[in-house]
Amino acid sequence: MTDERLPRECRIRRSADFARIYKRRRSASDGRIVLYGCENGLSFCRLGLSVSSRVGNAVVRNRWKRLLREGFRLRRQAMPPGIDFVVVARAGCQPELDWIADALVRLAGKVAKRLAADPQ
Repeated sequence: MTDERLPRECRIRRSADFARIYKRRRSASDGRIVLYGCENGLSFCRLGLSVSSRVGNAVVRNRWKRLLREGFRLRRQAMPPGIDFVVVARAGCQPELDWIADALVRLAGKVAKRLAADPQ
């Protein structure tokens, strides 16, 4: 049986990493989620999650986080490498795995273009 979990090195957990990504100020949005990005100097991309209590109660927030992680895990190979991403969920809609996975890839491409246009 193969291990299909999201590897630990693909997760962002340190507040310093979140601050670095937010400080870079490169983002893309589709109204339901906002994706921030910053170069990480690695050969793979990483994901951080920010799901506020404004999105809903603990059950709703945990569902958002589970679906965001799963969408990232499923489409990780299609996302640009070498970039750290932070996903911010917006209130007002129900999360669905299909559009989350598609939105992550689409928004990651936009963020990668913006990062390439203004390297630091």
